[in-house]
Amino acid sequence: MNPMTPLPTPARPGAASQVPAVIGPADAPAALGTRRVLRNTYALLSLTLLFSALVAAASVALQWPAPGLLLTLGGYFGLLFAVYKFKNSGWALPAVFALTGFMGYSLGPVLAKSLALPGGAQVVTLALAATGATFLALSAWVLTTRRDFSFMGGFLFAGMVIALLAGLAAVFLQMPALGLAVAAMVALLSAGLILFETSRIVNGGETNYVLATVGLYVSIFNLFTSLLSLFGFGSSDD
Repeated sequence: MNPMTPLPTPARPGAASQVPAVIGPADAPAALGTRRVLRNTYALLSLTLLFSALVAAASVALQWPAPGLLLTLGGYFGLLFAVYKFKNSGWALPAVFALTGFMGYSLGPVLAKSLALPGGAQVVTLALAATGATFLALSAWVLTTRRDFSFMGGFLFAGMVIALLAGLAAVFLQMPALGLAVAAMVALLSAGLILFETSRIVNGGETNYVLATVGLYVSIFNLFTSLLSLFGFGSSDD
């Protein structure tokens, strides 16, 4: 089973400062703003994940053709640019749903290929469950401890660039072993990015819930596809 080339997560410049343990009157507006961003982010993230899953399911059911590597990367970067361009306007939400819907469409053929393998349904279910459990556990940890993981930003961004280049090499050179190593690397980096993105929201480093949603969505998407490749590797050899 060929792993899906990882999609780079948007970089988040700057370090986030932690919210004080004791919030005084002067800090109350900032705390309320942080809670509002967090609430809006998780609400929009839930909707985009559901929409993306519906598009992926339709892609599998209707047997839509795979978009191909160039179209996938072009569509991703083009729609991501649109999200950043319209992040503070009324076009932000349509851009986000266009991006996540397109990514759901690109995921459909990958799911169809996985489901066609021996035990494919169990592989997809296991990857989905592991992704959900990982996201919930990491998010709960950050929300509870309010740890600041902004120091990981540069390392994670550099790691995703390396993973992207290695993933492209695995596709063009037809190297399954390299693809498997890239999938494991992307899974670890995606977990780190979930910590990083959630920490930025909790500690006030991210004030735009649209960008926060996209960052978390891409991390979850990459985590799921990499786990799907790892869990499906054994099935593809049967």
